[in-house]
Amino acid sequence: MLSVTWPLVFILLPLPLFFRQTKIVDQGGHLQLPGVGHAIKNQSQQTVKRSRKLYWLMWVCLLCAVARPQWLGDPIELPSKGRDLMMAVDLSGSMQIEDMVIDGKIVDRFTLIQHVLADFIERRKGDRLGLILFADHAYLQAPLTQDRRSVAKFLTDAQIGLVGKQTAIGEAIALAVKRFEMVDESNRVLVLLTDGSNNAGNIDPEMAAEIAAKRNITIYTVGVGAELLERRTIFGKERINPSMDLDETQLQKLADMTNGQYFRARNSEDLAKIYQTIDTLEPVSRDQLSYRPKKELFYWPLLMSLLLSILISAQQHFQAGLVLPSFKRGGKIE
Repeated sequence: MLSVTWPLVFILLPLPLFFRQTKIVDQGGHLQLPGVGHAIKNQSQQTVKRSRKLYWLMWVCLLCAVARPQWLGDPIELPSKGRDLMMAVDLSGSMQIEDMVIDGKIVDRFTLIQHVLADFIERRKGDRLGLILFADHAYLQAPLTQDRRSVAKFLTDAQIGLVGKQTAIGEAIALAVKRFEMVDESNRVLVLLTDGSNNAGNIDPEMAAEIAAKRNITIYTVGVGAELLERRTIFGKERINPSMDLDETQLQKLADMTNGQYFRARNSEDLAKIYQTIDTLEPVSRDQLSYRPKKELFYWPLLMSLLLSILISAQQHFQAGLVLPSFKRGGKIE
């Protein structure tokens, strides 16, 4: 279907009438011959009339181009169901502990989170995703959006220690609550991934979780870290628990307060279990949205006006090049 973005532009159509000043130039000079002057005058009048028509046509084409004509395609419906999901990722210094394994290769905890969440983000078609990074304080890295590619890029570009070395879980929850308040109706889900306990920030995690529960926000907490790590010392191999700072009791309580669930991620398989739980959430029906693809057509009338301009210029150049026959001595025409 053809559509015009700015139809009011055509109000300017009669504008040239206010500036119309046309004069016929006597191109015969002072040379007067029987019948020649009259022929030149008629030729000039015809040329002016043709030029006026071409000028008007060029003016109409320019207005058509400025009015911005478009061709609208058939309506395409957008996904009408989804959930609002905010991910809060711990970037404290302990996330660089190398006690996780991906495809047989030992990696740090944050690398594992990036690896698993990349696939998790790709699966969230129809959902709006947001990203919060926290350490000493919590920061909003990506607001709720359906642009999954941008959210994944922000997660990939994040670095350990970027926002400090401690862990402000309470601030991360509070920031998520604040962002969810901007949404009218949705399945509000917060996925919080950490490997420690709250030791920074001015907000108590349980108090923040209580507010989240009142706002119908479900929190899924994920404790990241292996239970056993072997390392070599001067006395031989030593086995330690690299997750001794992980406060599982608090994470479990935060999830229970908001009707969520706590996950223990000792490896990539454990972390991937969160897929099944979130996919079983009841999606929220939103108003059906649609859009129509648009194809710009302004360049066609613009091209036509350019061609008309060239034609008028060529016509005027040709007319100016006409020279009356010159006479030699004796009255003979050359």
